[in-house]
Amino acid sequence: MEKLAALYLAHLNPFTKAHQEIIFSLQKKYVVYVFPVRFLKNGKEMNTRSFPFPYEIRKLMIESVFPNEEKVIVSPNYTFFAPFIKYFPPLFSPSSWKIREQVLKPVREKKFISYTGDRVERYALRIYRFNPIKAKRLSISATQVKEDIYDEALSKRKNLKNSQWKDKIPNPVIKIIEDNWSIVEKFANKKDETLKVVGVKFPRKGFF
Repeated sequence: MEKLAALYLAHLNPFTKAHQEIIFSLQKKYVVYVFPVRFLKNGKEMNTRSFPFPYEIRKLMIESVFPNEEKVIVSPNYTFFAPFIKYFPPLFSPSSWKIREQVLKPVREKKFISYTGDRVERYALRIYRFNPIKAKRLSISATQVKEDIYDEALSKRKNLKNSQWKDKIPNPVIKIIEDNWSIVEKFANKKDETLKVVGVKFPRKGFF
């Protein structure tokens, strides 16, 4: 039987139990390629309050949950290069189509589908011929989990504690976040330096 690939393009910042559930479900039928998005300027990854954990840490998060798993492949190819404005307008910009070429480079299978639980994202994936399947958005929000983590970092300074985020994160990932707590503390008090364009968030620095 011919192998099929599933492409999962996402922020995964941080990696939650919802992401784990999605990949676990996909790998029953597909070889799963996971693409944590990256934003690079002059070869350096641009991280913000919305995107605190760099690619290598997010890759470690995924691989800690799916160790030695041949059907789960993490790739850095979902990468935007500054100035990010060159990817706009979507569809009409040649650079936006280069993202498709980058993503498909490591995919060995001839046939593939892609996953998203977001209706607007599904429409975009369809336009770029990523063959999205229809799926529901899971209940755990990575954005809310991230805010809960920031709340704990701030509350510890006040001698309080708020660890509700740990219920929504796989156990191996909890340790990775705690081992990299300096990143959480770095962004907890910072203003969010992102720019939302056509429903997509980009780091403000490097957009123009």
